[in-house]
Amino acid sequence: QVPLVESGGGLVQAGGSLRLSCVVSTRTFSNFAMGWFRQAPGKEREFVAAINWSGGSTLYADSVKGRFTISRDNAKNTVYLQMNSLKPEDTAVYYCAAGPYRSANDEEYDYWGQGTQVTVSS
Repeated sequence: QVPLVESGGGLVQAGGSLRLSCVVSTRTFSNFAMGWFRQAPGKEREFVAAINWSGGSTLYADSVKGRFTISRDNAKNTVYLQMNSLKPEDTAVYYCAAGPYRSANDEEYDYWGQGTQVTVSS
């Protein structure tokens, strides 16, 4: 097992920003691609962003492109999701995930965190 712990969620007004962090407890963090997914109440989990092992390649959902930025620091075993210009429809539980490939498909990921709540008020 590879523990993942998210933090940084909270309540923010529309137009505001939050930065999520996900710390991965493994000596082989740089071997993993990382992804962020979210799940709103009553909806299926959806892809948000993904990054490859080196940070040199990223992928975003159309709904967040230009507003969210995924990055990673392999020295700190941490992946980040900078969220700007937040909208009420961004309200969800956000999960980070680790897997062998940068992918928008949640089935490609082997390890998941417990999630952090993001609530955007209008």
